[in-house]
Amino acid sequence: MKIEIWSDILCPFCYIGKRRLEKALAGFAHAADVQVEWRSFELDPNAAPTPGDNQYARLAQKYGNTEEWARQMSANMTQMAAEEGLAFDFDSLVPANSLNAHRLIHLATRHGRQDAAKERLFKAYLEEGLDINDNAVLSRLGAELALPEPEVAALLASREFEQQVRHDEYEASQIGVRGVPYFVFADKYAVSGAQPAELFAEVLEKAWGETQPRHKAIVGADGAACGLDSSNC
Repeated sequence: MKIEIWSDILCPFCYIGKRRLEKALAGFAHAADVQVEWRSFELDPNAAPTPGDNQYARLAQKYGNTEEWARQMSANMTQMAAEEGLAFDFDSLVPANSLNAHRLIHLATRHGRQDAAKERLFKAYLEEGLDINDNAVLSRLGAELALPEPEVAALLASREFEQQVRHDEYEASQIGVRGVPYFVFADKYAVSGAQPAELFAEVLEKAWGETQPRHKAIVGADGAACGLDSSNC
């Protein structure tokens, strides 16, 4: 069974949602048969932050509110993240454009490292205060992920995988995605937002039960067979 997840590295709730889904999968009997596929989504495709930008001021401007409000909202998210074992550090966060990070994830997918790349980039941006639009940072992260150095260098010197990012975003628009994280289970059930692990667990069971083939009994007389209570086998 496939789960598609549209998300952005810049989205704190996407990292929280990832942890909650992982918690649900940890208790799911058929987790080994679930394939998670990360899809690209840019919350701010035109972002062009300059060095030293204040994250709280940017948030306040984006939502038409005060910097104090932005700090309180960030503190609330930090607490929510802590409950999932994450250590957000908004004071150190470096505002960035996420396109190159998405392209690196597509490269990692080619090498079977998609989830590891998503995890590493979330951590770099939200916990470590790294600039995920900096080529030196992305090169180092690529090395940590054991991606071939020449391929990472070629990626950063080109627009490779940009078309794939745009395709993911086009598909998101076609199914009505307006915010992330956005989860689609088995092409059947959509879940928007970083929902509780318990809700993800319910959807996993429901989607699995409705997508797996079931044997139907054919009405008729019982044929010869061995059974637990049989006396002739």
